[in-house]
Amino acid sequence: MSVHVTKSQNPDPYAAADEIRTSFAETKPCLVLFFASSSYGPDGISAAMKNAFPDSMTIGCSTAGELISGHMLKKSVVAMGFDSDIIKNVYADTISLDSQKSVDTTLDNLTGSMGKTPISLDPSRYVGLILFDGLSGAEETVMERIGDRTDIQVIGGSAGDDLAFSATYVYLNGKAYKNTAIFAILEPSKRFDILKTQSFCSLGKKLTPTKVDSASRKVLEFNGKPAAQAYADAIGVSCSDVSSQFMKNPVGLMAENEPFVRSPQRVEQDAVYFYCQVREGVDLEVLSSTDIVSDTKKAIEEANKNAPIEAIINFNCILRTLQLEQEGKTDEYGQIFTDIPTIGFSTYGEEYIGHINQTATMLLFLK
Repeated sequence: MSVHVTKSQNPDPYAAADEIRTSFAETKPCLVLFFASSSYGPDGISAAMKNAFPDSMTIGCSTAGELISGHMLKKSVVAMGFDSDIIKNVYADTISLDSQKSVDTTLDNLTGSMGKTPISLDPSRYVGLILFDGLSGAEETVMERIGDRTDIQVIGGSAGDDLAFSATYVYLNGKAYKNTAIFAILEPSKRFDILKTQSFCSLGKKLTPTKVDSASRKVLEFNGKPAAQAYADAIGVSCSDVSSQFMKNPVGLMAENEPFVRSPQRVEQDAVYFYCQVREGVDLEVLSSTDIVSDTKKAIEEANKNAPIEAIINFNCILRTLQLEQEGKTDEYGQIFTDIPTIGFSTYGEEYIGHINQTATMLLFLK
């Protein structure tokens, strides 16, 4: 096997990392990717993982729940080890979210070490992996700048902290970072693909943001009316009940009949706050939730028909996880991935052609 997955639920970070190392004993991974519950101290778990794999690049983040082949978990560390048969090269560095210039600096440094420029990267050979401090609110700006500088696809997720919304962390080679993104350029040895799946259909109703505060992800007006009232009218509930419907009735930016979901977070007075930016004047469609388990199973089966999947990294929105919990379907969701080496985590947002919500974005390594 060129990719290995394992987990530990030992609460001690060094014992957990040692358990993972023991499970990988027969391999020499060039990259160890891990996702760890916020119950682990950030400095401890990052240092422990690097200590366990001193000759490997270690990349990870804190989570709002973990996923591994067959199971959705809490208070665990899940890890995937890649050897050179699946990852030929990996280049990674931090992006400071305090500086707009940091994206350019990181991209130039990484590609310079490869003897290339960002725009010269072949999207059939390279793919970007990004993990954000999930409370930074900087995902849109960074993803847009990366998209301006390179044509490779970039996929990832925003770190969580088990719904405390206090502090989220990203990890690289033994260090823990806040207000930072970890950006990695992977050169897989085999083919790869990206799968984006969400479980919504359009209700055929449009909400056009007509007054927006983009920096705070706040919509003041839809269709020229107070945002909360316009939203309530669109889904047929009273204004006082509108926030209780947000999980099952978000809005989507439609592209080729495919929604790129924007999830409302809360109502304050007449305004609606979102988990990602909403642009003024850009039409959105009101969505209605469908079945996450059956939709995901179908998407994986279709992808597997086109090319057998060897491994999956799954960035699964925390709102999807919460819906699965409400519906008693977390076991069913985990079982979708039983036969494919998979790790993932419940995110505070997903990255693919920008920053989106209530979606699973997956990096597929193909046989």
